[in-house]
Amino acid sequence: MEFLTADWLGTPVWFWAAFLAIVILLTAFDLGVLHKEDRELGIAESLKLSVFYITVAMLFGVWVWIERGATSASEYYTGFFIEKALSIDNVFVISLIFTYFAIPAKYQYRALLWGIMAVIVLRGLMIAGGAALLAEAYWVLYLFAAFLIFTGIKMFFAGDEPMDVGSNPAIRWISRRMRVTPDLHGQRFFVKVPDEKTGKMVRAATPLFLALVVINLADLVFAVDSVPAIFAITTDTFIVYTSNIFAILGLRALYFALAAMVHRFHYLKYALAAVLVFIGSKIFVSDFMLDGGKIPAWISLGVTFALIAGGVVWSLWKTKGMEEPDWPVESRPPTLPS
Repeated sequence: MEFLTADWLGTPVWFWAAFLAIVILLTAFDLGVLHKEDRELGIAESLKLSVFYITVAMLFGVWVWIERGATSASEYYTGFFIEKALSIDNVFVISLIFTYFAIPAKYQYRALLWGIMAVIVLRGLMIAGGAALLAEAYWVLYLFAAFLIFTGIKMFFAGDEPMDVGSNPAIRWISRRMRVTPDLHGQRFFVKVPDEKTGKMVRAATPLFLALVVINLADLVFAVDSVPAIFAITTDTFIVYTSNIFAILGLRALYFALAAMVHRFHYLKYALAAVLVFIGSKIFVSDFMLDGGKIPAWISLGVTFALIAGGVVWSLWKTKGMEEPDWPVESRPPTLPS
């Protein structure tokens, strides 16, 4: 009992244990019950699962409110909404990656599941590193804030060129150092194939594994924006990590509902740019203009939610009737090296 009530990163261990138990139960239920067999996830089922995951995240926020107060809950919800909105751009990139490697829809869900499991670990490492930096030097928060302002301004003026998946250095590096089969082998990431020289069976990666690697690398790029954004809201590691992970957990379900209509959210990036500039600016405003005071958490939550909701509604209205653009994505599954 003493162990469970002890603090770890400023939060009782039993809080962390409860959160991890929820994540494990959701993942086990998803993989072991809902999707025992590989199949294509329909839009209707995708939306139902998305609502389920969002409901769980909202209820977790209520628990945070009860146990830790309104301020912590407001910070949690703000982080959740920012990460959820940023994940829409992530959906577009994941769609391009799956298209490039010619991954059928029935295998995409399981690949996303393993990708998100890796993200849970990688985000944890990034957040732990950020927390350690802030604990040693508070001024790092000003770097995070300045980076968010810069990123927001850059996002506002950025073009709409699609990601060039084929130029990703990770694909070239793996293809040069590993055997990669030219075709998929179901849901498997590695298979045994005959060596061209010796005829012996050797292990080789499949295009599904390459897609998984590139998806995780793309998420690390997105995390460079989202993790500093949440640290700019709060330095409470528990709130930062849980809001981040709950937003990501529902991404695989949300993906299939959004992948076909992600072009409808064209104007959301401007709302996200405004959110990043607002979150970054409030650090300087709080510390230098309010004499160390803080902008109330509920104001940050209200502004964030209003900007994101406004961006979504405006995008759906402006793109009504718009057909999905035909992005020039050439599918080139890697060939088995000689």
